[in-house]
Amino acid sequence: MKTVAFIGGGSFGTALSTIVAAKGYRVNIFDVDEAHLRRMEEAMENTDYLPGVKLEGDYHFYTDNKPALEDADVIVFSLPAQIFRVAATAAKPYIKEDALMMNIAKGIEQKTLLRMSEVAEEVGLDMNRYVCISGPSHAEEVGLGVPTVVSVSSKSEESAHAIADVFATNRFRIYINEDMKGMELAGSIKNVMAVGSGIIDGLGFGDNTRAAMITRAITEMTRLGVKMGARPETFAGLSGVGDMIVTCTSMHSRNFRCGRLIGQGMDPEEARKEIGMVVEGMFTAEAAHDLAAREGVEMPIAEAIYNVINGKVDVHEALDALMDRPRKSEI
Repeated sequence: MKTVAFIGGGSFGTALSTIVAAKGYRVNIFDVDEAHLRRMEEAMENTDYLPGVKLEGDYHFYTDNKPALEDADVIVFSLPAQIFRVAATAAKPYIKEDALMMNIAKGIEQKTLLRMSEVAEEVGLDMNRYVCISGPSHAEEVGLGVPTVVSVSSKSEESAHAIADVFATNRFRIYINEDMKGMELAGSIKNVMAVGSGIIDGLGFGDNTRAAMITRAITEMTRLGVKMGARPETFAGLSGVGDMIVTCTSMHSRNFRCGRLIGQGMDPEEARKEIGMVVEGMFTAEAAHDLAAREGVEMPIAEAIYNVINGKVDVHEALDALMDRPRKSEI
């Protein structure tokens, strides 16, 4: 019997836990919110973040890192990007030398502008046993066993395949992608763009507007990724186009819902609070803005979303500025 430990009791981590629990693994869930964990244990359901998905199997709940992690064969960092550094630092002393680690966070650390794997390396995690996962995968659907396809990436191909062996089922297919940098950038930037897609929906615009925005958004994140050394084909894959489509078009997406509230006239900060869970795109917008400036890459859509979030322009001014940009060749 192997043990998979989840650091964080959020929605996607919980969804992934149902996969390994059904395969017979012991599941440890660690979270600092004792009341939240108590509700999960009593209901055997994450009623706060993933209602309707029952937790069946060998589950154990902890508010202490040491007992949750010290015997775990796989550690899953299932928490927001901006607190990954703190969580990884606290967890590191209790992670077994031969344990695999997987990070589900999709974001760029503010101020440092580091991707999650770069943060992990700074913290001192073993990068040969570190894996990232990305792709079109709403927690609500993964938890219900809806057929889903994602990609994983690692410095070590062996570790990538080992993680795939742990989580893959006939309803959760996993590809291997060697371009971790591209996967991390795509998974982060698409959250920003999903806020923009939600704004478009909240303004009452139609399919034409959204399709145009998504298409040009993919161009922008590819431009940034290639400048930073990622492979362009990654942005046409599951963690790029795939994740962009699902996050920019679904009410399951917190980023989309938050943007929709902003488009309907709500103050950006109030919209973020209204969602009730972390909206990664609202934080990553600043990092994307700073990255684009640092790399000298033009990202007008990301810039417009950043300006709206920070109250520099309203949504109508942002849209007009995008539509009135000088004409240029598409390719």
